Amino acid sequence: MDAAYITPFMQSIQNVFATMLQLQVQVGEPKVKSGHQATFDVSGIIGMSGDVVGSVVLSFPTDSAERIVALFTGESISTDNADFADAVGELVNMVAGGAKGRFEGRKVSISCPNVVIGSDHTVTSQKAVPCIVIPCDTDCGEMCIEICIQDRKTQNAQAAEASATA
Repeated sequence: MDAAYITPFMQSIQNVFATMLQLQVQVGEPKVKSGHQATFDVSGIIGMSGDVVGSVVLSFPTDSAERIVALFTGESISTDNADFADAVGELVNMVAGGAKGRFEGRKVSISCPNVVIGSDHTVTSQKAVPCIVIPCDTDCGEMCIEICIQDRKTQNAQAAEASATA
């Protein structure tokens, strides 16, 4: 995956968390993810369409998510409260929205967020698209961004190649 698609997410998460939560994010080294197992127990998921297609996941351990949501909302909210999922969804929405704004010259839309809470859940992405995991650390705990996106032109070329060999 092109670094031009990774760097905007690294910049966006740092900007969103510094601006909205006054929380600094230390971004680790991106790596390719293997398997579909969610990295942590709470996953905010956003789809991307247009010139760039795929999905973005903001994943937290439960304790980190609870601390971050409390900082974001100004109150402690349990994971079984609908407002908890709404807060996680809004965070992934802001991070994905900030990143897509940095995809210069590309038209990209993001979907409404979905949030999955619970251990051992899976998040399945497109088969041929590598998923890049960016580990992040904050004073509230760890989290990560999982980016499984590709340029639409690349997707169309792969589809044409697959149909030509079929």
